[in-house]
Amino acid sequence: MTNKTGFAAIAAREQGLKRQLTSAQMSMIAIGGAIGTGLFMGSSFAIGFAGPGVLISYAVGALIALLLMGCLAEMTVAHPTSGSFGAYAEYYVGPLAGFLVRYAYWAAIVLAVGTEVTAISLYMKYWFPDVAGWVWILLFSSALILSNAISVKAFGHFEYWFSAIKISAILAFILLGAWLVFGGANPEYGFHHYVAHDGFLPNGLSGVWVAVIIAIFSYLSIEMIAVAAGEAEEPEVAVKKAFRVTMIRLVVFYILTLALILAMVPWDQSGKGAQSPFVSVMQQVGIPGATGMINFVILVAALSAMNSQLYTTTRMMFSLSRAGHAPRAMGRLSDSGIPLNALALSCTGIALATLVNLAFPEESFMLMMAISIFGALFAWMMIFLTHYRFRRYHQRRGGLALSFRMWGFPYATLLGLFLMLAILVTTAFVPAFRMTLVFGVPFLAGLALAYQLYLRPRERVAAGKEQGA
Repeated sequence: MTNKTGFAAIAAREQGLKRQLTSAQMSMIAIGGAIGTGLFMGSSFAIGFAGPGVLISYAVGALIALLLMGCLAEMTVAHPTSGSFGAYAEYYVGPLAGFLVRYAYWAAIVLAVGTEVTAISLYMKYWFPDVAGWVWILLFSSALILSNAISVKAFGHFEYWFSAIKISAILAFILLGAWLVFGGANPEYGFHHYVAHDGFLPNGLSGVWVAVIIAIFSYLSIEMIAVAAGEAEEPEVAVKKAFRVTMIRLVVFYILTLALILAMVPWDQSGKGAQSPFVSVMQQVGIPGATGMINFVILVAALSAMNSQLYTTTRMMFSLSRAGHAPRAMGRLSDSGIPLNALALSCTGIALATLVNLAFPEESFMLMMAISIFGALFAWMMIFLTHYRFRRYHQRRGGLALSFRMWGFPYATLLGLFLMLAILVTTAFVPAFRMTLVFGVPFLAGLALAYQLYLRPRERVAAGKEQGA
């Protein structure tokens, strides 16, 4: 374990990024990443697994996300840097842990960008059914790559307005749904749908637990608030505010929205996965133009999430480069403070998504989700482990004065760690997610081997030179 100046050295090597994100933009960035395809498209698959019991699945996912954000907020207030939980793992768990977390998370979000852009191609078929999906992938990808390449301020502005559109639309959807369900204008709408189609748990508790995997995928990207703290104007204020605002909005938006969807459209109709359950609702309601409007909002949501994910993967690769774990070129900054080489490399998920879309147009979304989720589950699990080590480390040294502390330590942290481990193991027994471990375990083993063979010897040599000096 390095001494306290060790983390200052980690933070110092990531200098050069521009601190231009406001606290309002930070909150929107977190929401922008988490309210995307996971809610608008992934929820359909979750409903198919769990039926109305999906509400329990998303509540469990919300609990895990809440615990995760608490752990992250405490560590981020102490160490606001773009390396974020990768840098924390390096310092408090070990260099190998930092290396694995950064690369696994980078790969996960790169592939998650692929799921968003794949979903975008599906949404565009509503208006242009005869246009090939790869055309939309290339068109929208180019626009978002440009917004990320200009400056972090431009990215912040884009994300703020993307998220504002999503939040406004979801609020309107909730109000419309509440009026239809509670207004009594149509007896077909109501909570009787919760038990009318094979009961509240049509696939049992096992179906509810499997749907938690998709719930976690839906909440994925709330952790990017910690990455963005490295470019925030006032990171401590921004992180605390974003933590409170994000969690309240996510719980309300996800669970309340799904509760209304299930009351308006039977779960066995909205859980087919062929289209967003939001579109299914609007088709049933029959309001002129409503289906096209909600499809537009879903499109914006996917673009927003993709925009945020490109930002996050770029900063994580930048952090890897500055740590000596990726080519130096990835750590170079443009005049506006953007790591353009890291951005270019982080677009590989878009290229992969294009190929998968061409090869498996019908199964591309679920396949990309199954592959991408491994690194995210691993990173979340490691965040809990890192927080445990973080708190123990500072407790042994008399504590650390922080304006934000995670409650319930160590039990809350260990609960999050156990749940994430259980979810990761569960993917091995679910056919739809079998590719998660098939891809993830060899990938992680290959990373560990590469570290031991190539990077560990260099670190020993560098440590020896420092001692000799």
